Amino acid sequence: MNLRKTEIIVVGIALLSFIIGLYFYPQMPAKIASHWNARGQVNGYMSKPWGLFFLPLMLAAIVLLFIAIPRIDPLKANIEKFRRYYDRFIVLFSIFMLSIYFQLILWNVGIKLSPNTIFPVGIGLLFFYIGILCENAKRNWFIGIRTPWTLSNEEVWKKTHKIGGKLFKVAGIIALLGVLSPNYAVFFILVPAISIVVYVFIYSYLEYQKETK
Repeated sequence: MNLRKTEIIVVGIALLSFIIGLYFYPQMPAKIASHWNARGQVNGYMSKPWGLFFLPLMLAAIVLLFIAIPRIDPLKANIEKFRRYYDRFIVLFSIFMLSIYFQLILWNVGIKLSPNTIFPVGIGLLFFYIGILCENAKRNWFIGIRTPWTLSNEEVWKKTHKIGGKLFKVAGIIALLGVLSPNYAVFFILVPAISIVVYVFIYSYLEYQKETK
């Protein structure tokens, strides 16, 4: 299987996460802080091997899925029409995952960098770029706003992704503002995201009703 340049980059990022884990392994405590609550306080631990390599394993699995999607989608010809936007997204997502991993490692070696300072920036940028991706996505089975009505009607797909793209950009900006209020950063992320999901679901249904009358 021939890999594109961006696919080689994300595979490299996944491999880098394993290398980083191996390098820091001797310095890690027996129990690794692995989960934080909404206020950035540790509320979960994992054993050393799992705590250090769970994220790299998850990143590797996601990268393999990202690489497979354009090859297995029945509408892969449509994916090729916006492939450059998709490729940039998978690189951005992989970098985001690597930044989360760095935060976990730094915390466990004594540098207490709160995830509430990392997540709003990373997720804000991801949301904003998802908006760009949505605005350019063509109908397919894996990428974009997939409701029964967007998948069933080309015009509904276009309209839903146009409005959804704008909303995700706004959500990205709101998420970034969470940096200014770390204790409530999770709400700056979740409230816009949930609102968008509900809105586009209803919007796509109503647009489908209009189109099929």
